[in-house]
This record gives sequence, structure tokens and C-alpha cells, in this order.
Amino acid sequence: MKQKLLSGLVMALFAAAPAFAFEPFKVKDIRVEGLQRTEAGTVFNYLPIRVGETFTETQAADAIRGLFATGFFKDVRIEVENDVLVVIVDERPAIAQIDFVGVKEFDKDALKKGLKEVGLAESRIFDRALLDRAEQELKRQYLSRGKYAAVIETTVTPLERNRVGINFKVDEGEVAKIRQISIVGNKTFKEKELLDLFQLTTPGWLTWYTKNDQYSRQKLSADLENLRSYYLNRGYLDFNIDSTQVSITPDKKDIYITLSITEGERYTVSAVRFAGDLVLPEEEYRKLVTIRPGEIFSRERLTETTKAVADRLGNEGYAFANVNASPEVDKDKREVAFTIFVDPGRRVYVRRINVGGNTKTRDEVVRREMRQMEGAWYDAEQINRSRTRIDRLGYFEEVNVETPAVPGTTDQVDVNFNVKERATGTLSVGAGFSSSEKIVLSASVSQQNLFGTGNSLTLGLNTSKSSRTYALSFTNPYYTIDGVSLGWDLYHRTYDPSTSLSVGRYKTVSTGAGLRFGFPIGEDDSINFGLAADRTVITTFTDSPQQYLNFCDPAKDDFNCDNVTSLVASAGWSRDKRDSVIYPRSGSYQKVHAEVAVPPGAVQYGKISYQHQQWFPIGRDYALMLNADVGWAKGYGDKVLPFYKNFYAGGIGSVRGFEQSSIGPKDSVTHDALGGNRRILGNAEFYFPLPGSGTDRSFRLSAFVDAGTVWGETEKLKFSDLRYSTGLAFSWGSPIGPLKFSLGIPLKKEEGDKLQKFQFQLGSVF
Repeated sequence: MKQKLLSGLVMALFAAAPAFAFEPFKVKDIRVEGLQRTEAGTVFNYLPIRVGETFTETQAADAIRGLFATGFFKDVRIEVENDVLVVIVDERPAIAQIDFVGVKEFDKDALKKGLKEVGLAESRIFDRALLDRAEQELKRQYLSRGKYAAVIETTVTPLERNRVGINFKVDEGEVAKIRQISIVGNKTFKEKELLDLFQLTTPGWLTWYTKNDQYSRQKLSADLENLRSYYLNRGYLDFNIDSTQVSITPDKKDIYITLSITEGERYTVSAVRFAGDLVLPEEEYRKLVTIRPGEIFSRERLTETTKAVADRLGNEGYAFANVNASPEVDKDKREVAFTIFVDPGRRVYVRRINVGGNTKTRDEVVRREMRQMEGAWYDAEQINRSRTRIDRLGYFEEVNVETPAVPGTTDQVDVNFNVKERATGTLSVGAGFSSSEKIVLSASVSQQNLFGTGNSLTLGLNTSKSSRTYALSFTNPYYTIDGVSLGWDLYHRTYDPSTSLSVGRYKTVSTGAGLRFGFPIGEDDSINFGLAADRTVITTFTDSPQQYLNFCDPAKDDFNCDNVTSLVASAGWSRDKRDSVIYPRSGSYQKVHAEVAVPPGAVQYGKISYQHQQWFPIGRDYALMLNADVGWAKGYGDKVLPFYKNFYAGGIGSVRGFEQSSIGPKDSVTHDALGGNRRILGNAEFYFPLPGSGTDRSFRLSAFVDAGTVWGETEKLKFSDLRYSTGLAFSWGSPIGPLKFSLGIPLKKEEGDKLQKFQFQLGSVF
């Protein structure tokens, strides 16, 4: 006799129903029917009963729930036949294929990978709920790209062998653009001035790249905060954004944003007081105050003050200090007084410093950059300095610091540095182009973190129209525990400047090797020393300048241009306080480099140069750069300065608007530039963002004034010889390399100067 006990479909509607009650019985056997792909063992694992045991109503309900929870079955029934338990299942279909039609905005393989992560993939069990979630997520992705008119139709097609095919048909439509941003309620500042603070904008000539004409809730939130900060930093303490309205046209192509604001009154600061447990003398805090009584209120400067106080306490070991400013507003006088409450908390020291995430880089490579010591008082400045030094190594994508309290203590913390390693080995092949060097090809194999030791090894090839270089370099930044670096270089270089530059004709082939040592003398200062041996073969031609021919005069018994050997000792000092190496806005950079060719080399000369660069931030997006570069060189003993060691000026990197290396003394016959033994360069450059680029720092426009020249050894140094130029420059850190353009107009030139108003460079030229 066959009796139906429970149906899965009924169980889905009724958790428990007395109508399906049955008398418990002893199971003689268990049989599973309806399986096509699923193993019978999978079903048995979810059954709470075994042969020989008594089967109850509760176990039946548990079996139904367990089998449904697997997601493998559309329906589950349990029947009994002569005390044999029969489990009848109806399997869900498997996904045979997933197709996308009309998708252009996203990569189809990437979409399939994303669907797989949520459980929707070929060969997996089909689940309608997962399909609905995937469809909604795809719609959300199109909305995030500004395609509000996108229509997605999902079709599920049954196939043989209980399979289905899923097809996403997408009509992407056009990207909705911001047509207008309006601000209502502004009286003090013009609407255009306020909209310049926004990253979101209406379509412009560069928005195809920045996408800032496409609505984004995150970008709008950031813009609103910029607007709020703008008012609060100018004294408008009661400023408020009353409403934000974002509307889209019925055809879903145009977006309009309207902001309603209340500016309020402008407040001045009447007093700044300190209260609480000050720990340090009040004068120490007064030195940190950047907002003064009588000045216009600025939230930015108030925040700077409270942060400076907290950092100062952190430097004394108070890791968990609370510093809060409480305002006292006098609306009648339009004044605000601030009481800064200081709660230093308990002074703590560092129990242990932990390093995590460095699967390849050795612990010692990270720990030797630490400035905070274990067992010492907590020092926020030293911890931040440690993080900065670790980040500067270039081995990690991220460097995060946490300072959790030690459980069970009130005066101890651990400092955890968590890093995320990046690939430091590179195999690169590149090409560039410049107005002076023409085609520039380069290839290199390098490992900046060799075997996780922090050492670097580079094998490079660089070739352009005028030069070809093969080089092998190795550097150990911690040859000693004190941070003394050791490096060596091997190179073979061919240089023929006359092929691309306005320089007298000659050719050199140099082979050499050098040894370098570097010594840190401060957090931002270092000195270096080097010694290199060089063998150069100099070739002159019948049309070479007479100065070059005289240098290689075969009548000189003690000199042979086919084998010019030199032993060069070098020394240098540098100080780098810039806020960024790639896109600086503030700080300074100084460098001194000197080299001396000493006996027993065939040439004997001295050469020294000094560079000082200063950056001044102006507002939020602007910066002024001033640069000075001077150099001097001279032969000594009875030797003259080799002409190929001369200084040159002109072109990108010195005085724009003049041909590369063309400024200075010239040959009386060929009129080619000879270079000189003294050089002065000066640059003033005002940087500002490219209109329409928003906060993208890879685009930079600048207006510049350049000055400079070189003097020959017999010429008198006269500042009236300086050449001047002015113009505009554009730089872009493009994906294929740095790109630089300049349009320079000479302000002062001399007869015979070679001009080149438009100059450009793509890629790095070594």
C-alpha cells in the first residue's frame, strides 16, 4: 500500500498541518526517485533518518526543509510504501549558457565573473531569485554610469536534459548629462564662483574624459561638503543647505540639479580659551592656535588648531587625547568665542610593533624604517614618520597603521603596520617622442625589492636618435644598519648629439663602472659619494668645431682621443621636503652635485652644480614654483675641460622657446652650439588645473617665465647675456608615459639664436 505523507509544496505554505499527521513507523528501506544530476548520497545526508529507525512527523518536516534549503530542488515529496520511505524530488534546471546582447558599456567576461560571484554561472543550478538580483544589480551599474534610460530584458529558455539558457538583452540608451546646476539663495558670492567649487559640471570639452558631466551621488555629496566648507571657512557659521533637488527629463537624457541655501550672517572670533586637564603649559597650546580673536571665523583653521593640539599631546605619549572646541555664539554682535576642552587621557607606551601583510618582503626591510621604538612612550609624530618612510619604499600599495590598546591594561598600546604588497619586478618596453630627440625607445628589466631584501637591480636599454645606453645597476639601501647605501653601475653609452641637437659635430663611445655610497644625515637630508672609472673614444670630423679638433690634436703626445680614460670622484647632498614627488604643491628641493676627474686619468677637471626649487601653494588648486640652477666646471693642472663635459641651455627643462642646447657660445664657422663651463638657469612657473578636469591632478597647465644662458671659459660673466622667454605649458601623466607640451615666446634673444616656439616630449628621456 502506497501512502503520501508530505509534499514539499504544501510544506512551503504550511509550516505544520495536523491534516498530514501519521503514525510513526520503523523504516525498512529508503529509496530516492527523480534524480538526474544530484548524487543520491546528497539526499541521504539531509535525511534525519536511517534504515531501522522510527520515522516521525517531526523528522518528515525536517527532511523537507533540509532538502529545500539545498536549492537543488523545485519540489520534494515523501511517500511510504510498505514501510519503505520514498523520497521523490523534482530537480531545478542547470544553467547551460549565459549570453549578453547589446552590452557595450561593460566587458562581457567581467560581467560573467561578477555573476559567478553571486552564484549565477554556467553549469550551476538555476535560481530565479538570484537572476532577479543579478538583473537589478546590472541596472544599478548602468545607473552609476549615467545611463538612466537603459532597459534590460531577461529571457530564460528551457533546453533539453533539464537545462536553461539565460539571455540578457540590453538597450543601453544614451548617457544622461547634467544640463544645469542652479544655486538659489546665494547673496554674497556669485553663482559662478560657487559652481567652480564643484566637481560635477555641465558638458565641456574635457568631460568626455573626466565624466564629470554625469550625475553621481558620491560626487554631489563631496561637492556639497566643499560648498559648506567654503562658507564656513569665510565666517558664515549659520550656513545651511536647505534642500537638494535632482530631476531628470522624461526622455532620461538631461539632468537638472537645484540647490537651495541659506547663507546666514558672517561671524568674527571674539576669544579662544583652553580648559580641562592641560598637562602642558598653556603657552604650548597658544603656539598651536591658528585662529585669532578679531579674525573672521574659519572652520578649517579651527580644525587645524584642535588637530595640532591632539598631535602635540600624541607626541608626549597621550595616544587617546580628546580635544573638542565648544562655541559660544553671540548673534547680536555676530561674534563667536571658542573654549577648547583638553582631555589627554592616560599616557601610554608602545608594548609591541607588529608588521603584517608582507608575504614577500622581509620583516627587517620594514622594521628598519621605524622611528617609533618598542618600550618607548607613544609618539604620534614618530609613528607617522615611520608610516611615511615605509610608504616611500615603493614596495607596497597600501600602508595602514592601527594602535589598539593592550587588553587588560590602561597604559599600553600595540602599533600594527598592515601593508599590501605590490609587484616590484617590471619588464617594460616603451617608446617616446620629443621635439629634440625624435624617436626614443627604451627597455628595462628591474626588481626593486630583490628577493624581499629591499635591494634593487636594473638592466636597462635606452636608445634615441642621439644616444644609446646599456646599463646595469645595483643598490643596497641598507648596506649598514645605520642606513648607509651601497650601489654600483656598469654602462656602455654611445652619444652623437649632432644628429638631433644644434651642437657641434662629434661622437663619443663610453664604457665605465662606478661605485656609490649614500649616507642619511637627517629625515630629509642625505649625502652621497661615488667613484667611477670611464674609458671614452672620441671621434671628430672635418666639419667639427675647431675647439673640438684642438682637443683631439694628434700632435699631443700625452693625449689620445681613441682612449680617453678618467677616474671620476663625485659627492652630493640633497634635501627633499616636497609634499609629493610627482605632483608637488608645497615644500622645497635642494641638490648639490660635484665631480672631479683625478689622476691617473687622461683628463682632469672639476664640475659642480646646485639646484634650489621652492613650491608655494596658492589656494586649493594653484601653486607657484621658483627654480634656480647654477653650474661651474673647469680643468685643472695642465689639462683643459673636456668639451663633452660642457653645460648646455635651451629647450624643455631649461629655457623654453629656444632650440634644445642651442643657447650660448657658437662655432664661428658652423654656428653650432659649443656649450660652456658656466651656466645659470631660472624658472618661475604658475600651475593651475586644466579647466574641466575637476580634481584630476594628472592634468596641469602652467604659465612660465624662463631665463638662462651658458658662458665659455674665455667669456666674461655678464647677466646681460641671459635669454628670457615666457609662455604656456601643459603636462599630463598619461597611461603611456609623461607628456609635456610648451609654447614659448622669447622675450630676449641674440643674433644667431635658434628658436623653437612649440616643443613637446612624450615619455621619459634618459
